Amino acid sequence: MQLRYAFRVYPEPRQRLALAQAFGCARVVYNDAVRAREDARAAGLPFPKAGELSKRLITEAKRTVERSWLGEVSAVVLQQSLRDVESAYRNFFASLKGERKGTRVGTPRFKSRKDSRQSIRFTANAHWSITASGRLNLPKIGAVKVKWSRTLPATPTSVTMIKDAAGRYFASFVIDTDPAADAHRMPDTAQTVGIDLGLTHFAVLSDGTKIDSPRFLRRAEKKLKKAQRDLSRKQKGSKNREKAPLKVARAHAKVADARREFHHQLSTQLIRDNQAIGVETLAVKGLTRTRLAKSVHDAGWAQFVHMLEYKATRYGRTLIKIGRFEPTSQTCSTCGVKDGPKPLHVREWTCTACGAVHDRDHNAAINVKTAAGLAVAACRAPVGPGLVLAQREETGSHGIPTRPRAA
Repeated sequence: MQLRYAFRVYPEPRQRLALAQAFGCARVVYNDAVRAREDARAAGLPFPKAGELSKRLITEAKRTVERSWLGEVSAVVLQQSLRDVESAYRNFFASLKGERKGTRVGTPRFKSRKDSRQSIRFTANAHWSITASGRLNLPKIGAVKVKWSRTLPATPTSVTMIKDAAGRYFASFVIDTDPAADAHRMPDTAQTVGIDLGLTHFAVLSDGTKIDSPRFLRRAEKKLKKAQRDLSRKQKGSKNREKAPLKVARAHAKVADARREFHHQLSTQLIRDNQAIGVETLAVKGLTRTRLAKSVHDAGWAQFVHMLEYKATRYGRTLIKIGRFEPTSQTCSTCGVKDGPKPLHVREWTCTACGAVHDRDHNAAINVKTAAGLAVAACRAPVGPGLVLAQREETGSHGIPTRPRAA
């Protein structure tokens, strides 16, 4: 399977200029390709093929005065930008026909230099390399300093250079891993566990373990409000006004990074200690429309479950998703009698049939584990998710706008 390993990079000033130029050229080619397709659609003509776009927007454009500066960056970066357009339209039409799972994908939109995220991709054809001193050597950019936090398990097939909203640079490598070798690294275990996700505690396990919710956004809310207030008070057009959004973005990035690290550590621990894991699917979109929206975004359940999915696939574990309509909080885990719905403020309850006293979340986690075990027995085979290609998104289409998510 394919995984993505991201590392922080620290380009020098001249390298930042070269990266900015590459970001801009890739953005122009992407926008030219979208414009060419939109013009063809308006004229009732078939979409131009990838080869035709490559010849017109890259090869021939370099010979013109208006686009001569395209020759100052790697041609691979420009070709990959065209591939991103192809992928964006492919995803749009698949979503339109109902062939693509997940959130509906909108039509590709023009990119802006003011976008919070800029990226370019180098494949093996670009002849990029990692030097003996540990630097990342990129064509027409140079040897960039990399902060290696871990060792790459295999030779990367491509690298994506990313600049995020906080002004940080990352090198994201795509690695082909061997699932058999990865599964061999995990200790043998026959343990199974059910997980009940919540807000009072981030997760309650079927063995009684309660994992507190760090509430990263709530803890940093005071600093975030101050940064946003300072931004609103800066005079428009001033130098300080240009710096203030970067401070806001860095504050939000710090919160998001802390949450992601917490999810990684917890998901890895659960995958390592258990052969099978049961987790309940939650209506996150519905919950984000309630008064609990900020707390739901702060918890980041979807990101955590996604990590469990791809790690279970990678290490040969089994992940069972229980339907959201399973009455895990209403059923007695001792006698199996359904005791009816209960309001959220009821954290403990007594079964009217057998008299057992239950902690609401612990009882739900036990029922999740039981339901997951029944699911495995019913199919008589391990149930796991599909392959997960990458952690960080490549450049491509923009989705249909939804409610903004908190950091």
